[in-house]
Amino acid sequence: MLVVAAGVVAIVLAAAPPSQPAGSAPASSKLLLGFTDTAGAFYDEDGTLFPTLQDLGARVLRVHLQWGGKRGVARRRPVEGADPADPAYDWRPYDRIALAAAASDVQVLFTVFGTPPWANGGAPPTRAPRNAFRLEEFAYAAATRYSGTYVRADGVTLPAVRLWTAWNEPNLKIGLVPQWRRVAGRWVAQSAIDYAAICNAVADGVHATGLDGERVACGVTAARGNNNPRGLKPSVSPIAFLRGMKKAGARGFDAYAHHPYYGSPSETPATRPLGSGAITLGNIDRLEDELTRLYGRRLPVWITEYGYQTNPPDRLFGVSWAKQALYLKQAYAIAKKNPRVDMFLWFLVRDEDDVTRWQSGLVAADGTHKPAFAAFQAAVLGG
Repeated sequence: MLVVAAGVVAIVLAAAPPSQPAGSAPASSKLLLGFTDTAGAFYDEDGTLFPTLQDLGARVLRVHLQWGGKRGVARRRPVEGADPADPAYDWRPYDRIALAAAASDVQVLFTVFGTPPWANGGAPPTRAPRNAFRLEEFAYAAATRYSGTYVRADGVTLPAVRLWTAWNEPNLKIGLVPQWRRVAGRWVAQSAIDYAAICNAVADGVHATGLDGERVACGVTAARGNNNPRGLKPSVSPIAFLRGMKKAGARGFDAYAHHPYYGSPSETPATRPLGSGAITLGNIDRLEDELTRLYGRRLPVWITEYGYQTNPPDRLFGVSWAKQALYLKQAYAIAKKNPRVDMFLWFLVRDEDDVTRWQSGLVAADGTHKPAFAAFQAAVLGG
């Protein structure tokens, strides 16, 4: 039986690797290197993504597994939510990604994200489900389908997925709404409260399969939060969010995921941010210390998004191609040296065609390899 335990407590504002070239081996058997690139996985029209991942030596590809939303598996309400064969479910794009990744010796990390309208009263995907049990059922169905033994109706056995995260950047409005709520004259971080139930549902659903090697990370927090419920873009800082989700009962996860992006092009990976609202690679130890204090053990940390945009083409927030390669090397060295960090994923493989969007790829939009491409390969090989 699937069981959900959701806390309702407020916080107050005050407070097997891929094939390697002959004679080479990965730098570390512990640190998983790879990429987050959902759009690349979905819209790989020229079929270059997985060959590129092989060329890079990437071991992991993180992709959003949409429960609801535009690419949602469950746009219709299932009769049996825990059954991956329920006719309401449409897994086709995710099956394709999982099969292509397995053929390229790349592990998939699925990020369960987005609530369908039938589960949150017709709200957008960024609003939490009214009943977290529905999400737990979906997580169980997903982990069962990608157990490594599930056979589709056409006789195809789907590959195993053992890496999971719950939601994406829930301390920002792009991840969860509302971020703050006024209760009895005080502002509370509602996103942390709602997220505790989301985290527990995904962790419980995946672990209920009883499969060996299942690992679920919660948090998946953005690097910054303003703790300003009255602002134009209210958000919650990573440490405040972590404290809030713990207070609201988040438990049962195997690792904590975080996105420790830089704040300006002048920041190196080792730069410690000013103020107390940001957690970057330069002060990731602060996040680790808080995790230990709150949970009483040294939980692993997954860096599930990191990257530097380049100029060209991003003239506002980008660094030079050479500096991107240097900063990738420095960031990897920080992650490799840190015994708590189990995973380091770069965002993304290839620049987006729209120059107003993300330009942090190791491949330019026209297919040119940036110097960071070779830097990533060197990291895989221990350089």
